[in-house]
Amino acid sequence: MFRRLSSVVCRPFAGPWRAVLVLAVTQILAWGAIYYPPVLTVPLIAADRGWSATLTMGGFSFGLLIAGLASPRVGALIDRHGGHRVMPGGSLIGAAGLVGLVYASHPVAYFACWMVLGLAMSASLYDPAFATLGRVFGAAARRPITALTLAGGFASTVSWPTTRVLIDAVGWRGTYLVYAALLALVAAPLHAFVLPRGKARPEVIAAAGAPAPAPIVPARGMTFALVAAAFAAYAFVPSGLAAHMLAIFGRLGLDAATVVTIGALFGPAQVSARVVEFALIRNLHPLWMARFAVGLLLFAFALLATFGLSVAIAAAFAILFGGANGLLTIARGTLPLALFGATGYGRIVGRIAAPSQIMQSAAPLLLAFVVERASDPAALAVVAAFALLALICFALVRRPPSLKPALNHGAAPFTQNKP
Repeated sequence: MFRRLSSVVCRPFAGPWRAVLVLAVTQILAWGAIYYPPVLTVPLIAADRGWSATLTMGGFSFGLLIAGLASPRVGALIDRHGGHRVMPGGSLIGAAGLVGLVYASHPVAYFACWMVLGLAMSASLYDPAFATLGRVFGAAARRPITALTLAGGFASTVSWPTTRVLIDAVGWRGTYLVYAALLALVAAPLHAFVLPRGKARPEVIAAAGAPAPAPIVPARGMTFALVAAAFAAYAFVPSGLAAHMLAIFGRLGLDAATVVTIGALFGPAQVSARVVEFALIRNLHPLWMARFAVGLLLFAFALLATFGLSVAIAAAFAILFGGANGLLTIARGTLPLALFGATGYGRIVGRIAAPSQIMQSAAPLLLAFVVERASDPAALAVVAAFALLALICFALVRRPPSLKPALNHGAAPFTQNKP
């Protein structure tokens, strides 16, 4: 296991694996600067501006909506021009949006800044990074994608403590200015000048023993709709639980210190699941991995429903949820590549991301409505229902039987997998 991990770390920085190193750094910066801070900064912004918490968090949800709408176009641009030309713009736009938040004293200006940040997220988070790796590595992108998610899994671990320290030192305004500087002066140059400019060519892939990057299944019709629906249904789960899970556990009887400790289990569980995938189950087809991951999450809900809430059950729930999310993040990048091929991969990932990010934007608000009008258990039941819908969609995905034998030949990661 450790030999495989060290082989990634020790890859020469020249060549396509340089993309993984660059994106590992910039993913931590992008997630840490744009996506994770609102949990800590929104209450401060609301208090400072005199706005409601709902309105202030609504800006973040609006940004996710914009990111979803922009994702297909961004993916197509990466297919055409490469991540080294598209992702620098995402970092610079993100920096501008963060600076705008500091000075936005009116709700309209605040939402306009989040619209800018939504565009930045569409061009700087996982989906454009996956599209970039798909362009650089072609059909052999599974291991690079997994390696990237190992680094990305530490974004929340780094961001939340760093954001808290910065807020205590320079306030929320200073925090966003620091993050804007990191995006503009570190992430953007890395994207522009260090990301590989090459593109995987069919003849190179064939020379490595892999098939040419023709789609295994056309990226349209029922199969594509089921895959997009599955990821969209699942996207409701982490978005909704991230916003409400700890508060729900607190209202159901756990003390504040225990709730925080349980929340801290999510990140390590997520990274651990990715390490296991990389080292032990990398030959498992992404479709089966997605089914297993959602099944793991449903098992967590079954434990909660059967035994009720206790410290042990809450801890088990957080660990299982983290493990499932870690695997699903990998599947989000590798399943489209395995089913639909490397040709047009960026646009395909963007089309799948669009409904997922729209669902992410709606989940916190919908669950808040359910909690207010019904109960905490009802909110958890709604989340479980979306997880079940995701599993049903994944279970219905089928590949043409006549094409399955082709996956058993060749040295490329995707040609060795069995569903």
